[in-house]
Amino acid sequence: MIPVEQVEEQLLIEGTVDAVIYQNEENGYTVLRIDAGEQGGITVVGCMPAIAPGESLSVQGRWMRHASYGEQFKAETVDRRMPAGERAIFDYLASGAVRGIGAATARKIVEEFGGEALTVLEEHPEQLTKIHGITRKRALAMGENFRLQLGMRRLLEFLGDRGLPLQLAMPLYRRYGDRTLEVLRSNPYLLVDEELGVRFDQADELALDQGMEGDDPQRLEAGLLFELSHNLNNGHTFIPVEKLLYAVCMLLSDDDVVVDEDRALHGIARLEEKGRLVREHIAGRDAVYLRDMHDAEAYLAEMLGCMAERNYEYDFDVDELLSALLESSEFTFSEKQQLAISTAARNGLVILTGGPGTGKTTTVRGILQVFEALGLDTLLAAPTGRAAKRLSDLTGMEAKTIHRLLEAGFAGGGRTVFARSVTNPLECDAVILDEVSMVDITLMQALINALPHGARLVLVGDADQLPPVGPGNFLRDLITSHRVPTIQLTEIFRQAQQSDIVMNAHAVNAGEMPRPSGADGDFFIMKRADPASVIETVAQLCAQRLPKHYGFTPAQIQVLSPAKRHGSGTIPLNRRLQEALNPPSESKLEKRFGDTIFREGDRVMQVRNNYDIVWEKQGDDEQGTGVFNGDVGEIIRIFPQQECMVIRFDDRIATYTFDMLNELELAYAVTVHKSQGSEFDAVVLALSDGLPRKLLTRNILYTAITRAKRLLVIVGSQDVVAYMVNNNQKGRRYSALKSSS
Repeated sequence: MIPVEQVEEQLLIEGTVDAVIYQNEENGYTVLRIDAGEQGGITVVGCMPAIAPGESLSVQGRWMRHASYGEQFKAETVDRRMPAGERAIFDYLASGAVRGIGAATARKIVEEFGGEALTVLEEHPEQLTKIHGITRKRALAMGENFRLQLGMRRLLEFLGDRGLPLQLAMPLYRRYGDRTLEVLRSNPYLLVDEELGVRFDQADELALDQGMEGDDPQRLEAGLLFELSHNLNNGHTFIPVEKLLYAVCMLLSDDDVVVDEDRALHGIARLEEKGRLVREHIAGRDAVYLRDMHDAEAYLAEMLGCMAERNYEYDFDVDELLSALLESSEFTFSEKQQLAISTAARNGLVILTGGPGTGKTTTVRGILQVFEALGLDTLLAAPTGRAAKRLSDLTGMEAKTIHRLLEAGFAGGGRTVFARSVTNPLECDAVILDEVSMVDITLMQALINALPHGARLVLVGDADQLPPVGPGNFLRDLITSHRVPTIQLTEIFRQAQQSDIVMNAHAVNAGEMPRPSGADGDFFIMKRADPASVIETVAQLCAQRLPKHYGFTPAQIQVLSPAKRHGSGTIPLNRRLQEALNPPSESKLEKRFGDTIFREGDRVMQVRNNYDIVWEKQGDDEQGTGVFNGDVGEIIRIFPQQECMVIRFDDRIATYTFDMLNELELAYAVTVHKSQGSEFDAVVLALSDGLPRKLLTRNILYTAITRAKRLLVIVGSQDVVAYMVNNNQKGRRYSALKSSS
């Protein structure tokens, strides 16, 4: 059943708000009824923050036919007018739209002032004292509350007139309050913010339309900050000054305005004076940093340097203890593994790195045994929920995500804050952090900041896997610095040698072509070239062949692709896999959101950190908050009338309202980047022609192969596989930790 059918024709509807049925105060999403005269009552849905009965609306949008609610009008642009006439004014004030005014007070105000009631509230609130029972203090408070309401309304008009999303109103108002319009008019570039998501060119057009000159210093500074912030997404902690100058001059110059390097240098100097930027000669470069990036690198360099130099002395023979523990252990340790365990026992900081099958997990178990014998209280952590669960399963100890370990939460403006810090440190003697290659410097800074003085840190990861999505290349930089004790495991253990997955991963990492297995192996290549045939073969494998011949359930199979949109990217793969694995059924409810249909039984992934989602454990009373980027779950129920769906993430159950669906994606297929930190029984890797060349790299292929535990099938072009093997370009990241730690 498809619950929503969209009709493309745009229409204009006018009327008066009868009732507000539902309103989300966080994002302004509203369901209301309007009296449209001869058209009767109409249900309107869309972003209409702080709206109230009695208001007059002109709404442009489209009709939607909902399976449960019938016809609804989806508002795309909204023109709001203050209530006119005594009845409409009364309805508006009686609705509670103005704090401090209820139905009884609204009646008295309208009886006293009639159609001029709103003018009195805005301009002469002291006149309200004519009404018995209203003091001057209360009158002024009601006037102030009404002006705040008007501020939101004018903000919405400002956004609508300039073609900006109305959804910006609530986060802007939370940030700047009743000064929002004043702030935006003075500096439209404040809209260029990660939380707000306005493109620089949109803010720039707004600024120029408002009369800002093309060479205005404020515009230049905004361009510099934008380029530096934008490049954080490319992994850079700083930008060489010559590259920054070129980029900002290209960004801001056109036929009418030429921004030269001298002006840009003056802009850098002004931002330095304001404390927004840091310019420093480091790592052989004249580098320009955003202040917080510079502070993060400097802090990590200082703290990690101190930890690396810290040695622990014991009043007993620690070698004898280590020998006894290793001899009694159920595991057999190689010389390098023993060295890693001994180093962790003696040093404040140690790196354990190596590829698949080299015994990292066994070594971690040995370190845990020694730490326990030394009486150390040890915490385990990983960057993602799946990586943490895997670490828990492998060690038999609880492991948490870094965010959960640090008790992350939200502050104003969407900022992440951590309850655990230098003033409220973690209660432990040691932390073992797995999958460190995924950790960016800002998150690592937060973790180091929360370590108690003297605590040990063991960093575990594979430096040949993909770098973090965020800024920096922490693990590789730390290894390259040669300042931190590093044990690299290279020996592939006998059991692992029996796996073609493991052996081919190492072959690819060495620049060699992978070799398919024989009939009884675990590594196969199915040669297909064009995207359509790759996608169709992947669907057959997941729905029929792998379940039939290997006994895998669809839940045990994960499809990977380097890209999202192009060729055999995850978006077209997910459409076909949803059709093959979870087709439409009268017994399954659906919800369309944009171009995606979410259906009961679908596998979905959370694509951003949300610290406020409430979840509860299945089978007990345990509750908590937070679902994080990369968490994968299943839609178990959709409730159209309540406009929500219930999703199970492993043993946690969470409820999502429909306005939160922009945080979800179908997850039958995910990108290789999104799969980091996870392992799957079976992996199908789609490598068709037409994938973006920048994503066809050796480390992406290596990372994809290492996600598979029992079976890997590559479906794609032999030429694409060969290109990836030979393309060892990792993409340069400007960072200085390797030089300063």
